[in-house]
Amino acid sequence: MTTSRHRAPTTGDSLADQVIDALPDWITYLIQINALIADRMGLVVTDLHCLHVLQRDGPTTTGALAIEVGLTPGAASRMVDRLVAAGCVRRVPDAADRRRVLVEATDEGAGRAEDHYAGLTARTREDLASYDEDQLRALLHFVRSSEASARAEVRRLRTRR
Repeated sequence: MTTSRHRAPTTGDSLADQVIDALPDWITYLIQINALIADRMGLVVTDLHCLHVLQRDGPTTTGALAIEVGLTPGAASRMVDRLVAAGCVRRVPDAADRRRVLVEATDEGAGRAEDHYAGLTARTREDLASYDEDQLRALLHFVRSSEASARAEVRRLRTRR
C-alpha cells in the first residue's frame, strides 16, 4: 500500500489517485485515536465500535451487535458484559417482545465517549470551516459513498472466509 507520505505525487497522478494515496495515513491515525480512547475508557476497540453502533442505530440485540461489529455471539456477550460493567450500556426488555433483551447506550457512556472525541470534533470543525457549501456537499457525498463502499467490502470479505 502506497501512501502520500511515502511517495510524492507525480504529474501523472490524478487528484483521485492523490486522495486514495492519502487515505491510509488518515485512517491509521483514526484507528490509533479509537484505540487510545477505548483504553482511556477502560474498553477495547470493539467495545467502542459497539457503543457507536448503539448511538447511531439505537437499542438492539446482542446478536445484531455481533454481526455489526464482526464478533461471534459469545464474544459479543462478553463485550456487552464489559460495557455494562463500565456503565456504558444497559440491558432492557424489548417492549415489542418481552422474551427478548435489548442493549442500549446509557447517557453516561455516550457522554464519556463524546468527551473523549471532543478534541477531534473541534479540530474537524476548524478544518471544515474553510470549505464553502458546495465543497462541504462534495465532502459529505464522498464520505457517505466511501462508507457504503467500505461496508460492501466488509460484507464481501466476510463471505470469502
